[in-house]
Amino acid sequence: MPVLTNIGFLATCKDQGAQDEIHPIKNAAIAWKNDTIEWVGREKNLPEKYANEQQFDADGKMVIPGLVDCHTHLAFGGWRPDEFAMRVQGKSYLEIAKAGGGILSTVKDTRKATEDELYDKAAGFLKEMAKLGVTTVECKSGYGLSVEEELKILRVYRRLAEEQPLGVVSTFLGAHTIPPEYKDDRESYIDLVVDEMIPAVAEQKLADFCDIFAEESAFTIDESQRILMAAKAAGLTPKLHADQLTSCGGAELAAEVGAASADHLEKISDEGIEAMAKAGVVGVTLPLASLYTQEEFLDCRRLVTGGVDVAVATDFNPGSAPSYDLPLAMMLTCNHGRLTPDEVLKGATIYAAKAVKRDVRLGSIEQGKQADFAIIDAPDPNFWMYHYKGGQCLRSFKKGRELLRS
Repeated sequence: MPVLTNIGFLATCKDQGAQDEIHPIKNAAIAWKNDTIEWVGREKNLPEKYANEQQFDADGKMVIPGLVDCHTHLAFGGWRPDEFAMRVQGKSYLEIAKAGGGILSTVKDTRKATEDELYDKAAGFLKEMAKLGVTTVECKSGYGLSVEEELKILRVYRRLAEEQPLGVVSTFLGAHTIPPEYKDDRESYIDLVVDEMIPAVAEQKLADFCDIFAEESAFTIDESQRILMAAKAAGLTPKLHADQLTSCGGAELAAEVGAASADHLEKISDEGIEAMAKAGVVGVTLPLASLYTQEEFLDCRRLVTGGVDVAVATDFNPGSAPSYDLPLAMMLTCNHGRLTPDEVLKGATIYAAKAVKRDVRLGSIEQGKQADFAIIDAPDPNFWMYHYKGGQCLRSFKKGRELLRS
């Protein structure tokens, strides 16, 4: 039964109270058995039975729950650095697409990649994410856009879940965009998603969630509703890319279909906020996408004030958010989303766990939860976000086992 002692500031991040309530304990300790936390509290109250157990020293630093990145597109072929240069020169999304860029560029490269190549690349990303204090990652498909290619990506995620230490949550995103072979027959592609892709994913148990890019330039609200209801009937929980470019009713649809989360939301309406709050849909902010695309950041304060739990994620992908730095996304959410450091910490832990339906075991440090936590080189969340310098995770633990020590 190992024990972590000498914790200067422990952010337990329980799912209680408001977004800014992280339920801290100073001068704390944590004890766990196998992969489960047994005891949490002030170190001076540590039960005698732990006195002779293996001890780890937090050196007076801050300890947080293992971070949960609840929105990534982890497995993809190639990269798109030329688009970055084009974008900073003022080129539009349409201009970049006409020049051969955009999602379909990554689809082309991903289709050419083997399953082993995608696995090796994604596994490398997960190793780097672990160094940041991330212990659980949601991973979307969406760069295959055919039955076999989508299944290929999801098989990569299943292997990653089985063979490496970080937690992996898989999401099917066949409705990411219309592939080139269906550009003149979008209805047939939607039929393919509904009649072949979703049943295959469900039958092979390759994903827990079904996501969709709900936007007039991608999939309409009616099309999104049809796909998500089919997914729900097959046992997949809905998620949405919603209201990123226009206020098209994506948040309202998320509430209607009982989605776990609605993500992006830069153009969300007041009605959408109200609907999500009533339905308990988590709102996920993706500030790295706003940073890289030079678009408007989500005003997260509107959602919090409206009663929506706000999670923070990276949207890691090769085009619009080519960074997996979740603490950076948290800092950006402070500066541009108008949330406090405590609020973003809760957003990257327990609320992110809720966005992937893992909050029963993950996202907070309390008795009965999984022993996932990280030691951060900062005295508290305010200083961590204020003096952001990257690489501040000193040690991290997943299921009670040490992942790394810097």
